[in-house]
Amino acid sequence: MTADRPLLGILLMTGFCILAPLGDSLSKIVIAEHALILIITARFIVQPVLLTPILWAQGGGFAMPRRALWLTALRTVLHIIGIACMVLSLRYLPLADAIAIAFVMPFLMLILGNLVLGEEVGPRRLAACAVGFVGTLLVVQPSFAEVGAPALLPLVVAVAFSLFMLVTRIMAKDTGAIQLQAVSGAMATVVLVPLLLLFDGSGLRDLDADMPDGRTFALLLGLGIIGTVGHLMMTWSLRFAPAATLAPMQYLEIPFATAIGFALFGDLPNGLAAAGIAITVASGLYIVARERSLSRVPTPPAPAPQPKGMTGEG
Repeated sequence: MTADRPLLGILLMTGFCILAPLGDSLSKIVIAEHALILIITARFIVQPVLLTPILWAQGGGFAMPRRALWLTALRTVLHIIGIACMVLSLRYLPLADAIAIAFVMPFLMLILGNLVLGEEVGPRRLAACAVGFVGTLLVVQPSFAEVGAPALLPLVVAVAFSLFMLVTRIMAKDTGAIQLQAVSGAMATVVLVPLLLLFDGSGLRDLDADMPDGRTFALLLGLGIIGTVGHLMMTWSLRFAPAATLAPMQYLEIPFATAIGFALFGDLPNGLAAAGIAITVASGLYIVARERSLSRVPTPPAPAPQPKGMTGEG
């Protein structure tokens, strides 16, 4: 069992919080001029190319038990849907707004954990979920008024990734992170490359991909590398630090996204969206604090057996 090294876990999670919006920013640049299928296909092709040699070097392979294989296939479909909807939303929304709306995911995960896995959720955390969702709606409202239905795409991202994380949690004890990602990337490639070829020349905006030039190819390669490495950093961070320590740090993704969005695109959330982001973050941090508080409550010890003569039954 790996010993806790909290500082290393924190550094890895911080790295993920920087790489995730950086990868999204590359997607935002490419989606402005190219088809969606080109971006998601490139994202998933790079994943097994990077990870398969590492998996083999560790003595592993692609073979999985049947149940794990089916769960990996479900996880892959959810991953494709989540990434596709996020990338498509970035054609219309500022980077920080899209990520902030998608951060309804922790609240959905809490509710799904209760409904599917039977994890206990008290009234205070449910109330915090409701408040966090109100904050998300405040971010959605100005975006919806400006661009319409595409402002709802990050909500689809939140649902897809909540289910994605639920499946990952079910598989985590029996499947290694590198094997899971390598197999998932290979499955996605097998699905997406035929679609890329099938719709070539169809004229459909997001399914008919053109040949990328050198600049676009470099952006797509960077996107695939950043996505793969970032996801591994998040997974590895949980090996070295407790989830309760790392969970609040995930909200660093929002200020990093705001800074990157402003630096690259000149985008900043407006007043209503900024208020919504603050409410969403505060609600999420309350849930994390509540989880940590409950995890520290000691289990009452079982009563010690008493001599028979002291029970009143002698």
